[in-house]
Amino acid sequence: MNNPPPPEPSPGPDAGPAADEEPPATSEVAEEAAPPDAPAPPPPADGPPVVLQMPVDVRSISLAVLAVLACVFALRWAAAVFIPLMLSLMLTYALAPVVDRLERWRLPRWLGAALLLVALGGGLGWTGYSLSGSAAEVIDALPVAAQKLRAAVRERSTKASPLDTVQAAAAQLERAAQDNATPAPPRRGVQRVIIERPPFNVRDYLWSGTVGLLGAASQLTLVVFLTYFALCSGDTFRRKLVKITGHGLQRKRITVHVLDDITRQIERYLMVQIFTSAVVGVATGLTFWALGLANAAVWGILAGVTNLIPYVGSVIMLAAAGLVAFLQFSSIEMALAVAGSSLLIHTLVGNLLAPWLTSRTARMNPVTVFVGVIFWGWLWGVWGLLLGIPILMVVKAVCDRVEDLRPVGELLGD
Repeated sequence: MNNPPPPEPSPGPDAGPAADEEPPATSEVAEEAAPPDAPAPPPPADGPPVVLQMPVDVRSISLAVLAVLACVFALRWAAAVFIPLMLSLMLTYALAPVVDRLERWRLPRWLGAALLLVALGGGLGWTGYSLSGSAAEVIDALPVAAQKLRAAVRERSTKASPLDTVQAAAAQLERAAQDNATPAPPRRGVQRVIIERPPFNVRDYLWSGTVGLLGAASQLTLVVFLTYFALCSGDTFRRKLVKITGHGLQRKRITVHVLDDITRQIERYLMVQIFTSAVVGVATGLTFWALGLANAAVWGILAGVTNLIPYVGSVIMLAAAGLVAFLQFSSIEMALAVAGSSLLIHTLVGNLLAPWLTSRTARMNPVTVFVGVIFWGWLWGVWGLLLGIPILMVVKAVCDRVEDLRPVGELLGD
């Protein structure tokens, strides 16, 4: 009688893998043992590259690009409309706290806005009229200073360079070849044409200047009236925006909070810019007066205005002040001293005072600021240089508070 073979003993908990089973791969064991939040191991040197799995909707991107191009074309084509609108918007944000304070003092809002605009316009007009003569002297001195600086540089470089020697030798060879060449016989049937410039017509000049002056006056009047109506309306548009957001109380509260935050941030940014420009203007005027530069008050006002233009304003200011200082003192050392003091004031205020004052506001990316200055300057010229950064600030404030636009705000932020 044959007995059945005894059953094979089952492997215990400490027993290794069966002989006929393949051990799991090392990478699989590592992946199972690694925690879920551990960083991914680097890819092998000879393995395939890591590919970011990111869905791309080509249709949505194309529509977004077309929408951006259409907006740029509309902004450039209707610049005569958008520039006064943006100027009035910036003035409204800057003057709204003063009108609100006057309203708390029991002064009607329409009267407070009118008095504020009249006082502001009268002050600017009186300042411009009193400094018009000095400003004209500064403008007239710039080309003369440039010619004088060019002559001084030529005098200092009296030693001829190798390129100048070669150029002189080439000119002598060409003159000798022309003297030895036989004159060519005149060709028949060729008629000489002389182009004469039209005479200078004073009426045309006066008419073009008058048209430009009337256009500027109409734009200024439009800005003043738009600012006045916006100041008189108060929070009318904010209440309308809250009304059209929906009927839920929670939704209305969130909308009010977002609008108040945006308004507060933009007002604080504009006030910081105005304050830093005033500091730059006063410091520049006093420094130039101490150095003995003529028309120091005009230079102080010009420095305050150019401080509103990041990067470009300081360069314009130091170049113009250096040229006029060279014309007045006839010394390159004094020109460098005046230009260096202007650059030092802009640098200190821009790198120390302005960041400290704007620490509680949204900071802008320096690359974004520089690109914005270039873009808006190309789009609207001088007005684009002045309005570019406030417009980017408004866009960033809105994008930071809208869920779908937060990536744009993150891109613009520091």
